[in-house]
Amino acid sequence: MSLALFPRHLLLGALLVVTPLIATPTLAEESRSRLDVQAEAQLDVIPDRATLSARLWERTPAIARRDATANDPDALREARDRLEARAATLIRTLEEAGLEREAISAGSLNVQPEHLPGERHGDDDRETLMRTRLERPFRVEIEDLERLPLLLDALTEAGVDALDGVTYDLADRDAATDEALVKALVKARHKAELMAETLGVSLGPVTSIAETRAPIYAPRMMAMSADARESAPQGEYRPGTITMEAGVSVSWDIEP
Repeated sequence: MSLALFPRHLLLGALLVVTPLIATPTLAEESRSRLDVQAEAQLDVIPDRATLSARLWERTPAIARRDATANDPDALREARDRLEARAATLIRTLEEAGLEREAISAGSLNVQPEHLPGERHGDDDRETLMRTRLERPFRVEIEDLERLPLLLDALTEAGVDALDGVTYDLADRDAATDEALVKALVKARHKAELMAETLGVSLGPVTSIAETRAPIYAPRMMAMSADARESAPQGEYRPGTITMEAGVSVSWDIEP
């Protein structure tokens, strides 16, 4: 029989009866009791490796800017030869200190002009001098932090012009971030169990888990100067600890 043949008041009554039956499971689901917990944890980790950053440079003689020989190729070649000889000495010194060649990284040659104030002619007229600076950066990877003071001495002995600092790091960052996350989850579970026991209820299954703070390991940079190396106490180069933070949000059903 076609719906068009049903009286209008009978059809409306049928719809009113069906609608509560459809909505009933949703209302029951929303009315279930739930325990929501947020927890944060801190993990202090000790770095187990480091990277030293240093630079060597040489300069051409400073001459008057107006001089046509400001970019004298002979002067540039001589400065580069001196720089390469010093770089070879630095690498050899580090190897003699027990460092593997693969742990030493020499960067690209950087060439840049430098302007210097010259002699004053008259009251306001000062001559400008010009020279060229040739520079090479070096990175030294250290897997045994006990050798750090020895390698700093080796860099100083090799006559580095700039010791830019030490960056402390972890060989296995993933293991540390995993540990921080687990610590936060364990703390969340402990809080939920404490709350449930105190209130006299029972925890059901976990219904949702979310990170509120992702654990991130950030390498620590310690600046230093080559001039201050000899006067610095050895304890100054201890890495200390780096704090990682993790946060989670977990929900449990409460058993009736």
